[in-house]
Amino acid sequence: MISQKTNDVLLPQHISCLKPFLAMEILERAQQLEAAGKHIIHLEVGEPDFDTPQRIKEACIKSLREARPGYTHSLGLLELREAICEHYFEKYGVSITADRVVITSGTSPAMLLTCSVLLNRGDEVILSDPHYPCYPNFLCYVGARPRYVAVYEQEGFQYTIEHVRKALSKNTKALIVNSPSNPAGTVISGKTLSELSGLGPCIISDEIYHGLVYGEEKEHSILEYTDNAFVINGFSKLYAMTGWRIGYLIAPPRYMRALQTLHQNFFISANSFVQWAALTALNECQKEVGEMKTLYNERRRVLLDGLRALGFGIAVEPTGAFYILANAKRFGENSLNLAYDILGGAKVGCTPGIDFGENAEGYLRFTYANSIENIEEALQRIKKYFSVK
Repeated sequence: MISQKTNDVLLPQHISCLKPFLAMEILERAQQLEAAGKHIIHLEVGEPDFDTPQRIKEACIKSLREARPGYTHSLGLLELREAICEHYFEKYGVSITADRVVITSGTSPAMLLTCSVLLNRGDEVILSDPHYPCYPNFLCYVGARPRYVAVYEQEGFQYTIEHVRKALSKNTKALIVNSPSNPAGTVISGKTLSELSGLGPCIISDEIYHGLVYGEEKEHSILEYTDNAFVINGFSKLYAMTGWRIGYLIAPPRYMRALQTLHQNFFISANSFVQWAALTALNECQKEVGEMKTLYNERRRVLLDGLRALGFGIAVEPTGAFYILANAKRFGENSLNLAYDILGGAKVGCTPGIDFGENAEGYLRFTYANSIENIEEALQRIKKYFSVK
């Protein structure tokens, strides 16, 4: 099926329905300003500012020196898959086997593989509003449809079982959960995960921010409550390995042959030397992770207190990932215009709430994946900007 023209090119419908990623649009505008000599403080993109731990780099170099960097098994290095299974057993008490794990080049391919084997054209997928902006695009690409469930600031932007139950229909095939969440940084309770698991549809659980939880909050994997689930996870956030592009998918056994066939055809395998580096990350870098978490938590408190002092609304304290979704309606109802205004006037990047869904309009997402010094300077710049606006 052909859709409308875009830049004088007729695009297939499954391409033309994709929407731009506004966080990247803001980043790219910020980079233009930097190229013109402006100093920008980046609180818009969820990328750790820490360097990848040295021993991970050394493991990669060792692999390149000692072995030819050829293809691995299409599911990934057995050693890495077994280490992931051990990690999930030690942390969550769940038993999985290596033949249920696919190592992917980041979590986006894992999501694409999941949607490809699970969803048919016309299937509905329950999705919170707000949500990570790319989720609807994955669904659109395979011909499925999001069924949005509004979640609210007063509830930490998390599902309530009553609202999800009302959204179920005969076409509901799956439900996406993301905890700790992007954009809100809040954590779904074990009780809620258990209740969602009992509703019937397959669960797609994005667990990429697992390990980044602060205070007394406890994170849970969906696998503690059901095997009818796809788990997406990786190394980008926790180990500061965004550019390494390494993730993984844990899937029900009945889908594994189809997943393997897709991965063989479309990706062949993840980079071998990066897989060896990821094995070192998982087995040897908990000390470095702990140090990064301590600093993230300190930054979280500075940004949280600073935003509240400026008049932003934050009803439920975020305790995971490295995001704060702040109510900015007193400063402007159009979050995209406000984000561009703050970028141009205060030279601070932040992400407009509308990027995450209609229910996040009037909000701005700030990340504390930046130094305390930069966060404090950004808060001062925003304060000055609002005072003279």
